[in-house]
Amino acid sequence: MNIIGFLSASILLTLMPGPDILFVITQSILRGKKAGIIFATGLCTGLIVHTATVSLGLSLLLYQSPIAFIILKFMGAAYLIYLSVQSFLHRNSDTLAMSRHQQAEQKLYKKGILMNILNPKVLLFFIAFFPQFVNPTKTNVSGELLLLGVLFMLQAWFVFSFVAILSDRLSRRLMQQKHFSLAMHYIESLVYLTIGISLIFVGISY
Repeated sequence: MNIIGFLSASILLTLMPGPDILFVITQSILRGKKAGIIFATGLCTGLIVHTATVSLGLSLLLYQSPIAFIILKFMGAAYLIYLSVQSFLHRNSDTLAMSRHQQAEQKLYKKGILMNILNPKVLLFFIAFFPQFVNPTKTNVSGELLLLGVLFMLQAWFVFSFVAILSDRLSRRLMQQKHFSLAMHYIESLVYLTIGISLIFVGISY
């Protein structure tokens, strides 16, 4: 098992523009680096479910069951669209004064977990990516998959945390401007909506 190669590829993939990193950036800009890190921790916690599913072979059940896959992706899409509506409705709130205090840390953490678990794209990615670094001749394939999952979670958390801190520092002055703050709320809502709608069109290639 090429751990260095796996970590290198994982870091590059995590840094690529995608839903998770966009969510971390928007949360960090709107609510500060602590909120971004808490949200990232929730996302990475959700990876535990996907890792366990892949390592135990349960992912094959979902992969071979169109109905289960459709249910999961529509649940994920519905949740993201709901978050989009909520973000839009609260677009005029005082972000600096209200969001950092009223947005409970536990709520942010749970949001990250749910968004990750309900995203079937993550599971499909694990199914396609992890086996490339596993030795199929070994008997403990599940153990190797589990190890890869843990390593992926750890690197993702460090990358997301770095992005959260950087986003907060770069946007601190800009967030004092009301127009920028309002624009970020619109962007947050649009990101949720776009990813939610895109989930509806996710399919499995047999």
